[in-house]
Amino acid sequence: MRRKRSWVVALLLVLPGVSWAEEIADPPLPEEVDEIEEETSPESPPKDAESPPAPERGEVSRPARWTNLLRVEAATWALLPRSGMGADEGYFQVEPTLVFERSPEFGVNLGTPLRLRVWGPKDGGVVRREDWDTLSDWGQLVRSLKLGSDNSPLGVWFGKLESYSLLNGHLVRRYSHRANPDYHPAAGVLTGTLGPVYVEAFSSDVLGARLMGAEAELDLEHVLFGKPQQEGRYTLGLSAVHDWGRAGGRAASVTLAHMDAVAVLVVRPGFEAHVFAGGGGRPGVGGAWGAVAGAGADAITPTLKMALRLEARRQHGGFRQGFFGPDYELARFQAVGPAGVPLADAPFPDGYSAYGEAEVGWDAVRYGGLYKHLKLSLGAEVFSWGRLDMDGRMAVQLFERSLEVAVKGLAVGAGKPGARYLGAAEVRWRFLGGKFYALGTGGTLLFPTTDGTLRPGAFASVGLGVDNAR
Repeated sequence: MRRKRSWVVALLLVLPGVSWAEEIADPPLPEEVDEIEEETSPESPPKDAESPPAPERGEVSRPARWTNLLRVEAATWALLPRSGMGADEGYFQVEPTLVFERSPEFGVNLGTPLRLRVWGPKDGGVVRREDWDTLSDWGQLVRSLKLGSDNSPLGVWFGKLESYSLLNGHLVRRYSHRANPDYHPAAGVLTGTLGPVYVEAFSSDVLGARLMGAEAELDLEHVLFGKPQQEGRYTLGLSAVHDWGRAGGRAASVTLAHMDAVAVLVVRPGFEAHVFAGGGGRPGVGGAWGAVAGAGADAITPTLKMALRLEARRQHGGFRQGFFGPDYELARFQAVGPAGVPLADAPFPDGYSAYGEAEVGWDAVRYGGLYKHLKLSLGAEVFSWGRLDMDGRMAVQLFERSLEVAVKGLAVGAGKPGARYLGAAEVRWRFLGGKFYALGTGGTLLFPTTDGTLRPGAFASVGLGVDNAR
């Protein structure tokens, strides 16, 4: 289970709306579980698979076959100013979706919202200009494209990064590359295995010079004693990440590096526990370093999949673990706190922290499949000097999967001046046999401005949709 990484999961079906709304996974389609078997967004672990992949405990193996999902949504979509900044804007939004998949080795998900102005500033044009004003924005047409899988000798994935972690996650953790509502890039992730070496590399924007990084893991047992029965039990990993800062709005560049050692101590059917330790820093910045140690556990049953993680961390000289996190696309312009400077230049006190993370998926019928009765993801870090960072999302299905409720929230710097809070929620209700559904969504946003500050706003949307999920 150790090499079940975080990029190949099923064809992501995003919600209407921008930024925070788009980061909530599309509410379950009641009977699509057997039609589109696995997601291909980088937020969930892939399968330990060869060709064809072996099913996990509690999942059902099926022969490869073509499956599809066709969907159209129409909704009103309104942007509302906060704190007296900006003007009301209203749009009619049409969002087509086209999904084709054949086995966990190949799948494509195409579609994006098209917003037509109904009211607001006339100089903005008929189509919302901010959605298409840069080359990177054209990446939003591809929600997901997968070729191969994480455990194939070579795998490639393109699409939307949502709660993405780069392997051990001590540099890039729970990162979402569309937290900026006016920036819609497509990411690329490459994985490969050669003997005892496993590599994962990513780019947050394949059409622009932005966040890029890679991590290589060396299987020590393989090197010392030959190919083991279970790969990845004892590994040594090295990662490096660099932000060029030249797309999605210019910002200061930054580079971080980290090394990790991992040992899997307990391996049982449906359960695994491991410990790890490591350290990193900012190359070229003297005295910027950090250290971490912790433990994690993964469990899976026919109806439940759960991953838990607990870490003790040390920060010094401005370095911190999870630097590229859920708030990074906003903090790169203006970090939390009274200083109001970009994250690359923001002071970060020396100290200690405790970090915890939980990922839970549960289904009353069986866990395998795209949709669950409950999906929960939560990460929180408490610092010795009084700061709290937390982000999470939860989606539940009710009334025989006809009603889906999804919520998401972020709190950064809680307990200190200049804290940042964002949230979004969606409700989706299926009727007339499930082919049609009504939806409503709303939440808060932050828009980067030309002077490097963040302008607060909010959005709300109501509409109808139809698909062939049932």
